[in-house]
Amino acid sequence: MTKKSKAAPTQAPAKATRTTGTSDGKKASGKASGTAHADAAHLSTTNNALVDHNYLSESEFGTVAETLQRNLATSISLYLKFKKYHWDIRGRFFRDLHLAYDEFIEEIFPSIDEQAERLVALGGSPMAAPVDIARYSVVEVPTETVRDARVQVADLVQDLTRVGKGYRDDSQTVDDANDPATADMYNGYAATVDKIRWMLQAMMDDDRMN
Repeated sequence: MTKKSKAAPTQAPAKATRTTGTSDGKKASGKASGTAHADAAHLSTTNNALVDHNYLSESEFGTVAETLQRNLATSISLYLKFKKYHWDIRGRFFRDLHLAYDEFIEEIFPSIDEQAERLVALGGSPMAAPVDIARYSVVEVPTETVRDARVQVADLVQDLTRVGKGYRDDSQTVDDANDPATADMYNGYAATVDKIRWMLQAMMDDDRMN
């Protein structure tokens, strides 16, 4: 008598689980949980076990981490863009803008470290490689040389409009995700960006810039 062959059981969809191994082939140093988010703490690499997310759930942390990573990358790109235009400016507005750009940088620069450290304080780890900065940033650093004052300023005003709105939107998003502290940070950055935008836009009212 021949045996009836059993039909292969239908496989259930695999659940997204974290293995004890790591992407570099070494044994993980500790247990990690949760799914991948926009921060390096959720990458499966050696010595990268997650710390707790304080008062945030994993889902809430994922929401907040996404905004922090994006805004960190954007702040770095904005810093680099101001520096690029600071170096390239020529013409009658050279001195005014050369100095003004550095003044604006001084106001923006602290946010880079603050946003990165906020992500770390919540159990994340910032992605800071150039490819990651370019991927997450909403500001594009020019590769070409732009010497004209009006072109530079108009471009920066457009960027700052987008960045300021992003901070206001993200403030609401993280507040809804149970993180009013990060929301407060974003409100402060939005005010700074709005002030710099106003000053640059006022410069464009000078007819000599045409």
